Amino acid sequence: MSKLAAQDKFLDLSDYGRSFGKLLANSLKKTRFTPIHVTLLFGISGLIAIYCILNQYYFAAAFFIILKSGIDAADGELARLKNTPSYVGRYLDSVFDIILNFLFFMSICYVSKTSIWLALLAFISIQLQGTLYNYYYVILRNKSVGGDSTSKIFEYKTPKALPGETQQAVNILFGIYTIVYSIFDKIIHFLDAEAYKVKTFPNWFMTLLSLYGLGFQLLIIAIMLPLGWIEFIAPFFTFYSLLLFVLIGIRKTIIH
Repeated sequence: MSKLAAQDKFLDLSDYGRSFGKLLANSLKKTRFTPIHVTLLFGISGLIAIYCILNQYYFAAAFFIILKSGIDAADGELARLKNTPSYVGRYLDSVFDIILNFLFFMSICYVSKTSIWLALLAFISIQLQGTLYNYYYVILRNKSVGGDSTSKIFEYKTPKALPGETQQAVNILFGIYTIVYSIFDKIIHFLDAEAYKVKTFPNWFMTLLSLYGLGFQLLIIAIMLPLGWIEFIAPFFTFYSLLLFVLIGIRKTIIH
C-alpha cells in the first residue's frame, strides 16, 4: 500500500506476498541487484512453475506460483528503496505477467482434458478480470494525495524515459505492452468509461475488487493444482468473470 495515501489504503487480498517482497527488497537494498533483476527473477519462478505443471509436480508448481507473487512484490519495493522508478520495469513486469498467464493455461491444457478453446477463454477471462482491478486501482492511485502515478489511467502515449533508462527501451516495451494489453483495456474502458471521474473508491470496494488481483488469481490456481482440481481451473476462471458485471454495477450505482 506504499502507492497510496493513508486514508486510501485497503485490505488487498491479492497482495499477500508484500511482506516477503519487502523483506527481499530490504535484503537487496545495498547490493548491485536492480528492480529489473528482481523482475527477471519472478519471471524465472513463473517458468519453473510452468515446468512443474507440465511434469505434473503440482505441489512444487503451487510453491513457485506463490513464490512468484512474493518476488513480484519486491521489484517495486526495491525501486522505491533505491529511488529508481522505471517505466522499463513497469512495462516489463506487465509483459512478463501476461506471457506467464498465457503459458499457465496452455500448460494446464496440455496436461489435462481442458480443450484449447476453453483454455484460451479462461486466459482472456483472467486478463479481463485483472484489467478491471488495475483500471480502478490506477484511478485510485492517481487520485490519492501523494499516490504513485507511474501508471497512467489511459496509456495511449509513450512516456518520457526516467533517469537511468533509455528512451529506446521505454519505446520498445511500451509498444509491446500496448499490443498485448490494449484490447483488454479498451473492453474495460468501454464497460465503465466514466470511472475515472470518481473522486475516490471506498476501501470496502477495493478489498472486494482485489479478488481480481493477479496475486489472488494465482493463489486460486496454486490451491487447485495440488488438490487435483486441474480440470476445473479453466472453467472456474471463465465463470469467475461474471463478477465483472457485479463490480461494475456496484461502481455505477453506488460509487459516483
